[in-house]
Amino acid sequence: MRRADAIVVGSGPNGLSAALTLARAGLVVDVIEGAATAGGGCRTEELTLPGFHHDVCSAVHPLLQASPFFRHTDLSAGGVKLLTPPIAFAHPLDGGRAAAVGGTVAETAAGLGADAAAYVRTFSSLVRLADQILPTFLGPLRSIPSSPVATALFGLKGLAPAEHLAGRFHTDEGRAVVAGAAAHSMLSFTTPLTSAFALLFPMLAHVYGWPVVEGGSGRVVDALTSELEALDGQVVTGKWVRRLDDLPPARATLLDVTPRQLLRLAADQLPKRYRRGLERFRYGPGVCKVDWALAGPVPWQAEKCRQAGTVHVGGTFAEVARSEAEVAAGRHPEQPFCLVTQPGVVDPTRAPAGRHTLWGYCHVPNGSDIDMTERIEAQIERFAPGFRDLVLARVTTTAMQVEAHNPSYVGGDIGAGAATLRQTVFRPTAKWNPYRTGIKGVYLCSASTPPGGGVHGMCGEAAARTALHDLGRLPTRNG
Repeated sequence: MRRADAIVVGSGPNGLSAALTLARAGLVVDVIEGAATAGGGCRTEELTLPGFHHDVCSAVHPLLQASPFFRHTDLSAGGVKLLTPPIAFAHPLDGGRAAAVGGTVAETAAGLGADAAAYVRTFSSLVRLADQILPTFLGPLRSIPSSPVATALFGLKGLAPAEHLAGRFHTDEGRAVVAGAAAHSMLSFTTPLTSAFALLFPMLAHVYGWPVVEGGSGRVVDALTSELEALDGQVVTGKWVRRLDDLPPARATLLDVTPRQLLRLAADQLPKRYRRGLERFRYGPGVCKVDWALAGPVPWQAEKCRQAGTVHVGGTFAEVARSEAEVAAGRHPEQPFCLVTQPGVVDPTRAPAGRHTLWGYCHVPNGSDIDMTERIEAQIERFAPGFRDLVLARVTTTAMQVEAHNPSYVGGDIGAGAATLRQTVFRPTAKWNPYRTGIKGVYLCSASTPPGGGVHGMCGEAAARTALHDLGRLPTRNG
């Protein structure tokens, strides 16, 4: 390898955003990736049959357009086209009913019957102030908010457990909206901060929609890689890094890995207090994921589900709450909450003409090797009779297989760490600057740092800014 100014280990969205932030500031950057292709959790592959393009992990991108990093990144120049379904997410209920979130707050509220006024009261101010709220919660969480009133409005509401927020609603449909969005936390609904997820995701739906990438999420990585190469950076794949000492010397080294990998890479070099903090870092539940090649679109009973890019499958609030509580207790629910995406609603390029791809997972205890395919399909069939008849092929990935594919998904945890209140504020440890590791010139830039999981690139950008500060370099506007 050549002598670079900076080395980034890991080519997920955060590793690439870190690399680009450094390269835009004039540094020569090399990215080292152990897998055969770049992308981490943002890849697209033909997993089932030829011509069927499946997102390996990240599939829907509400945070992409909200992210300050991506706002200053011209993805369209790299061939990325975002396609926004008319309904961001829907939540089917028995009897052919469904809740659906999309369009304006008023349009969504109109479909919630007696809960219309409660929905407007809950979300109208958040949507109006979204551009003031999001920069704080997508940042390092250690600076004074530029809009403290808006930040407090969201923060105080979001601190409560989701079961508290659900108490504002009385219909199955209104409570289902809370359940589906809160379940993205992968925590029991009695846990503090789960309301933040139930507020954030509908807010994003109203402001930005929940788009998919035409052709697959991997095209985002292709665009980032192309810009990096244009700035004299490079990505080297198929090269696993076992220890920090294996890396060539560089002025800065940024690691898109979780605390467990950092301990393996550099345990003997880390300060004792920091090392102990990393050892206490908690990982969340895993996922069991299924990808399907289908002969046609999913025959949801509820028409709203047929227009949605994402479908939250799990029944009533009580049913979803029970499922998430069972996972938190270390059990595999018989009727799991399932997060399902159907990109074919807006992207016909994902499959041959008339065919469709489907992506879905349920939560399982961390480290599970249980195949949940039958239980997941039973839940979909419950709300879409005849679904199984459309299946041409399927590929199941258990939680432990998820980790085997991407070591940063420890035990199948695609969030790179439990999203508890403590690990949101102190992530990965109680440290003023969470990106410095205590080893001079070595930084952590993964989703195990603030602001956490999702395709937003902000963990990488913040870590790179810290490195540039330590190097005495002034970042560019984009860096």
